[in-house]
Amino acid sequence: MRDIERSLPAALAAAAARHPDRVIGVFDRRGRTPETRTHAEVLRSARRTAERMAGLGVGEGDRVIVCLPTSWEWFDAWLGTLLRGAIPVAMAPAVAGAPAGERIAEAVSLVGARLVVGGRELEGGPSAERERLYGAAALTPEELESAPAAKGLREPAPEPGALAFLQFTSGSTGRPRAVMIPHRAALHQAYAQDEVVGAPWGVPSRERFDALVSWLPLYHDMGLLGIFYSILNGRDLWLLPPQAFLARPRSWLEAAGSRGTTVTAAPNFGYQLCTERLDGEQAEGLDLAGFQAALTGAEMVRADTIDAFSERFAAHGFSRESFRPCYGLAEATLAVTLDRGGGPRAVPVPGGADAGLGLDRLVSNGEPIPGTELQITAPDGSVLPPGELGEVRIKGPSVFLGYYDDPEATAETLVDGWLRAGDLGFVDRGELFIAGRLKEILIVRGQNLMPHEFERLAESATGGGGAARAAAFSVARGPEGEEVILVVELARSDAPGLAEIAAAVRSRIGRELALPVADVALVRRGRIPRTTSGKVKRDEARRLYLAGELQRLG
Repeated sequence: MRDIERSLPAALAAAAARHPDRVIGVFDRRGRTPETRTHAEVLRSARRTAERMAGLGVGEGDRVIVCLPTSWEWFDAWLGTLLRGAIPVAMAPAVAGAPAGERIAEAVSLVGARLVVGGRELEGGPSAERERLYGAAALTPEELESAPAAKGLREPAPEPGALAFLQFTSGSTGRPRAVMIPHRAALHQAYAQDEVVGAPWGVPSRERFDALVSWLPLYHDMGLLGIFYSILNGRDLWLLPPQAFLARPRSWLEAAGSRGTTVTAAPNFGYQLCTERLDGEQAEGLDLAGFQAALTGAEMVRADTIDAFSERFAAHGFSRESFRPCYGLAEATLAVTLDRGGGPRAVPVPGGADAGLGLDRLVSNGEPIPGTELQITAPDGSVLPPGELGEVRIKGPSVFLGYYDDPEATAETLVDGWLRAGDLGFVDRGELFIAGRLKEILIVRGQNLMPHEFERLAESATGGGGAARAAAFSVARGPEGEEVILVVELARSDAPGLAEIAAAVRSRIGRELALPVADVALVRRGRIPRTTSGKVKRDEARRLYLAGELQRLG
């Protein structure tokens, strides 16, 4: 792998100078028309924002929360913070109509932020009132743009191991934490992915691909790291607002098929949604021959989704070999493993490793990226041999520095230089297979089971699995021990025969797992809590269920 610059500001500036014609395109809210700027123009605009931040008193090392949607204002605020030598912290903007004050105030408290840059969701009127509300100065992009600039700023020159930015965890297992990412980790990710994505052709991806196309939000690690991958490797970057993709999935495939030879990344959910929504006439005219690297990760990669997407779009030039499953987490900056091509591979759960999972196939997430080591460990920390199911542990230059201002959680997660991922998996022929979250095991009648299998069966019984999801968890019921609860979303709120649907879910699980389900709670689509990347938040669903706060149908 090639040498890397010492910091993100230096690397971004050098790359923009090397590739003056490469662009970033941001599509409008409908995902139809992009506005473009060169990489150099994006950085020049961010430097002007850095000067305004300095004029406002933001110093090196100060934390700045950026609470904006995919937009040029996001680039100005996030990159401007970085170029000031401060620490950017991206967070999801408020959903339309939802109050944001408490959430922003919590984030300010968590990271000790000096400034918040947010959109219309900022509450409290004048800036002085906002500062009392949030605990930090809070400005809209328009207010920031009109702030006086401090001229003559020196370019920050941090060490490779210094903190570059904070990344909020998705919060799937509890209170969000701020992951500390150093410069070296972000740089390593960009260059390692360049090497691995191009592996099937024997060249770095920058010599094979023209562009990265993405609808992922920029406050999520997969979306954020796509910026560095594109600029540092001199490729174009085309960004769709997530809402445009959700409203019209075709917009993503149109962009992926019309920007030269492209690479993209999305959770399993994204490919499933395209498969469900684009059939017959709705897919007419798509040309996906240039869509040659389809990374899939951030949640369980499903073999049936890969098969269905490949079959649906084969007539439009898409090849199943373009799928590239991967595995990663915020604490490893992004990617830990990435498939090196040849088509996705699925294996039966090995004998002796199936602790009642009930899964028939698991998809390979590929080999570790360069410089990264994996271990699979038993509960006592001993290293397990290939094929044995255990906790995934990771070591390498992309591993985070720890959780901001949380030494106890850091000590639990970083053990002797190894990152405890909290995921269950095994290694087969050097490739990682993920079987679920360690903390989400359901122990029912003496069997250890993963919630994913209950959810898959429930979704297959209702026809969900894309936009309509299921959440499985267990609750303690006295001496009987744990019982399985399923919350299942229905695509239609007026679906007839709710009792029959619940009975079908129970019957499917009873037939395949020989286990009873204590309760099936049917809810409208979108009612199950999710993380910013679309993962089901089972702990939160369980809390709502126990509190009687689920809005059940019928």
